[in-house]
Amino acid sequence: MSEYQIETHSELETKHVAEQLGLFLKPGDVVTLEGDLGAGKTTFAKGLSSGLGVTRVVNSPTFTIIKEYQGELPFYHMDVYRLEDSEEDIGFEEYFNGEGVCLVEWAHFISEFLPSEYLNINISYIDEYTRLLEFLPEGERFDSVASELLGAL
Repeated sequence: MSEYQIETHSELETKHVAEQLGLFLKPGDVVTLEGDLGAGKTTFAKGLSSGLGVTRVVNSPTFTIIKEYQGELPFYHMDVYRLEDSEEDIGFEEYFNGEGVCLVEWAHFISEFLPSEYLNINISYIDEYTRLLEFLPEGERFDSVASELLGAL
């Protein structure tokens, strides 16, 4: 599969990219999000939720692991950082095969539960305002989504 990259120069630009991605997603899609603390994962999640029509305030589900939001599609925001070194399955398959879109932060901690196809996004901190967004699709569908997204920006 291909790798796609885009550099953003503000929180607003990062949110815009994520919001546009939301327009390409459909029920059952899984997006994974990796990046250091402070890289912009929550900013990205806010943009993605907006693209899915969520109107509630979105924040990190660090202590609850999963937060559910209703938009045009259900949006399941997961932060699985606390599951490091755990083999606990909290019903991931039901979410991944459900009627909504899943965004999983720190997904490498639950790699054995991930579906065979998903869109992995890595956010790298460049400087105070600049982020590098790397889209690493797993599967043809997400290769197409990433290609279409970057073509539309």
